[in-house]
Amino acid sequence: MAASARKLSTSGDSLYVVLGLPKTATPDDIKKTYRKLALKFHPDKNPNDPGAAEKFKDINRAHSILSDLTKRNIYDNYGSLGLYIAEQFGEENVNTYFVLTSGWCKALFVFCGIITGCYLCCCFCCCCNFCCGKCKPRAPEDSGDYCNLKVLADSANFIPPNSQ
Repeated sequence: MAASARKLSTSGDSLYVVLGLPKTATPDDIKKTYRKLALKFHPDKNPNDPGAAEKFKDINRAHSILSDLTKRNIYDNYGSLGLYIAEQFGEENVNTYFVLTSGWCKALFVFCGIITGCYLCCCFCCCCNFCCGKCKPRAPEDSGDYCNLKVLADSANFIPPNSQ
């Protein structure tokens, strides 16, 4: 099977089928089966069979993934799509990717957008201390919240707070 013809799946069964093992196989079972199949399909032992070389590549790929505990766990949980995500974003980010692309997370994002009326303005206000103007507070001069102490000091009725 050519690499371009492979599809990314979310079920982790085909590597076990390549080696002829159940998902519950131990690392020793994987190693023994790999050695037996590698000897059987090695290109040097089958020089006239081009299918043997391709089968040997599939066996090596299956062994390299199933013998690594982290990759095997990702493959068992998320299939070949999980392995692709691990290559792109790192093995520690696979679970985060699948959580963020889940239906409930997308629904939560849409719900928050509908409730707040916008996405970017609220995110910029809360996270980046930047506002597009929709929720921007008025300037202190326009709101009358602050008073000018110089003007008050010039008036006759002003008593400074420290002079009491």
